Amino acid sequence: MTSATSSAFSTAFAAVDLGATSGRVVVGRVGPNNLDLTEVHRFPNTPVQLPTGLHWDILGLYQGALDGLREAARIAQIASIGIDSWAVDYGLLDASGELLGNPHHYRDPRTRTVVEQVWARIQAADLYRITGLQHLDFNTVYQLAAAADTPQLQAARTLLLIPDLLGHWLTGSIGAEVTNASTTGLYDARTGTWSKPIMHALGLDPGLLPPLRRTGDRVGTLLPQAAAHTGLPATTPVTAVASHDTASAVAAVPATGGNFAYISCGTWSLAGLELDAPVLTDASRAANFTNELGIDNTVRYLRNIMGLWLLSESQRAWEAKGTPAQLPVLLAQAAQAKPFAAVVDPDAPEFLAPGDMPARLAAHCARTGQTLPDDRGAVVRCILESLALAHRHTLRKAAELAGREIKVVHLVGGGSRNDLLCQLTADATGLPVLAGPTEATALGNVLIQARANGLVRDRGDMRRLVARTQHVRRYTPRAGQRAWAAAASRVGLS
Repeated sequence: MTSATSSAFSTAFAAVDLGATSGRVVVGRVGPNNLDLTEVHRFPNTPVQLPTGLHWDILGLYQGALDGLREAARIAQIASIGIDSWAVDYGLLDASGELLGNPHHYRDPRTRTVVEQVWARIQAADLYRITGLQHLDFNTVYQLAAAADTPQLQAARTLLLIPDLLGHWLTGSIGAEVTNASTTGLYDARTGTWSKPIMHALGLDPGLLPPLRRTGDRVGTLLPQAAAHTGLPATTPVTAVASHDTASAVAAVPATGGNFAYISCGTWSLAGLELDAPVLTDASRAANFTNELGIDNTVRYLRNIMGLWLLSESQRAWEAKGTPAQLPVLLAQAAQAKPFAAVVDPDAPEFLAPGDMPARLAAHCARTGQTLPDDRGAVVRCILESLALAHRHTLRKAAELAGREIKVVHLVGGGSRNDLLCQLTADATGLPVLAGPTEATALGNVLIQARANGLVRDRGDMRRLVARTQHVRRYTPRAGQRAWAAAASRVGLS
């Protein structure tokens, strides 16, 4: 079917997809046998360092979304709009609906000193029993603790996570989509509601948290000013997609059977399983696994791994010193570098903040009795082998804790373009890796809108359409499990 013909039998949706370094607006066209995306606008997402800390330029992001939706309206008749972004960060509104300052960035260090204070009010074991959430210092629960007694929090009447905030500005509607709500550390994984005991323990008014929305619910239609700026009809609906970008990405995993694991790989690697119920055991808490919601009340049982942030920060550091660091060249050099010359735990805390990543990697290796060669190919090889080791460790532990067998790994997102990482992940796990689609988050965003419009029936229907229409590459594991086991033991990932 030609693209012109397929367009005649498809419906167009606009996906606003906000990532850690850039945002974009994509038009997705869905028909019985076609699913394609067209990026119509991309804009930078550059954090701003202020005296009050590291912040997101939320107004710039909203303007970029509006400009992109105007481009979408220019090329297609848009049936619906969906918004996804990263998790945990939020904006605060006062009683009049005004935004109380730019939202903090999750990489801001303000939360590092409050974790023990939170645990003094509600024990870590109780937090996990309620929320099932992996401990990360920047979870919303700790951000709110860090904001205690600030004028902004005292004046706040409503907390909106980033996609819900943009949806509010488009429609005037207040709410919290559940997949993102489940990442906050304020959501009860057992009851599917906000946790009043946690809010009371922190001395916060539960009324700060907005009503929950199900994935696929209608948020509202465009306010007059949003319609005027975008050129879209005021009747255009905004649909609550899986607004946590990983939840949208997992919805688009092209799995046609059970017993699969997934890795949504970009700035972060989110590796885990899709389950029907949370795993809230002490062993799960000790292993630091999270139970976040996916579509259809599924559970994304996973761990956050630092991901390709280590590589992008290394590129930025090299380029800041005046030398080019083009990814294809770096990957070619890494492919020729000596295997397992040095490996690290990518989740070591010193890798979280922006900075000179190659120097931090070398220092980490020195502390673990290794020497990281100073050529760039060796550094990139170290990063990719370390990520593959973390993928191996995480998926094996997830399968053990959930009592599941894994037969295949689906690796989606930007990391699926990285042939070397995909092959190393297959080698490390000893499992076939199916890489792609790269645009899993945008595809999931569009498909959830399509399901709300009756174009696909269910989760299986969505995934079968992805499998039929998107390019997926297969990587078969090579021999060498002993070498991977030995490398894992060097950094405590065995």
